[in-house]
Amino acid sequence: MTRGRPNYLAGLGALLWLGLVALPLYVMLGATVQSRAEYSANGPLAFPRSFSLDNYAQDFSNGFGRYFLNTVAVTASVVAIVLLLVPPLAFSIVRNRGRGTVRIFRLFLLGLAIPAQAVIVPMFYAISKAGLYDNLIGVILPTAAFCLPVCALILTGTMRDITGDLFEAMAIDGASTRRVFFQLVVPLSRGGIATIVVFSALQAWNGFLFPLVLTQSEETKVLTLGLYNFQTEHGVDIPGLLAAVVLSTLPVLFVYLFARRALVQGLMGVGGK
Repeated sequence: MTRGRPNYLAGLGALLWLGLVALPLYVMLGATVQSRAEYSANGPLAFPRSFSLDNYAQDFSNGFGRYFLNTVAVTASVVAIVLLLVPPLAFSIVRNRGRGTVRIFRLFLLGLAIPAQAVIVPMFYAISKAGLYDNLIGVILPTAAFCLPVCALILTGTMRDITGDLFEAMAIDGASTRRVFFQLVVPLSRGGIATIVVFSALQAWNGFLFPLVLTQSEETKVLTLGLYNFQTEHGVDIPGLLAAVVLSTLPVLFVYLFARRALVQGLMGVGGK
């Protein structure tokens, strides 16, 4: 068996792509280990002459820890609500072919056509009347509500790919609806479930509009609002800001690393077949 000729053009393209990806990471990570004065004097592309973690320590002294915990609480709550409501809802839509279920599903999907910006004013009044203004619950509920239509659409499509023969086999075996759901549907839908977890986590973690309008105090700020602390009337603390950005992206990266296998399996087919 003869070896093929090396594709130098493809190798050059790969190197160029690697450079495009690595350059922003180098600029961001390099800035976080420099002082503000050194960064201003040498520029973003200069190699750091000294390495220091003072920017990360300063972030926590400026309240990053509180913003981080608030964001974790909002994200975990949104994901929990999605996981609690969407899988049973999708299962009911797939297995119940009645007109009422179809109409409810269509009405539910109307949320896809409603942008958050269009309802932020009535949302503000509703949250205020409910006594949830400047409360993390007032951010969690609308964020989860806007995640539900997309997540339901994704998981419904995943569950519809499960063949009817499997349901018939479970029915012949005398399985109850609960057993069919937990022992058949959930395991074969893990790719779709991983997808909605990642989607809802990203929506909650990167949320800006609802925290901006529905919160006010420092105690309820999340990361997207806390990054404003690095901007003053005299300029922007770029090294400190980029250090906060690095810290804020790590949890999302970990979520993707743990869910990537299930995501790939979901793209390959039901249950990874």
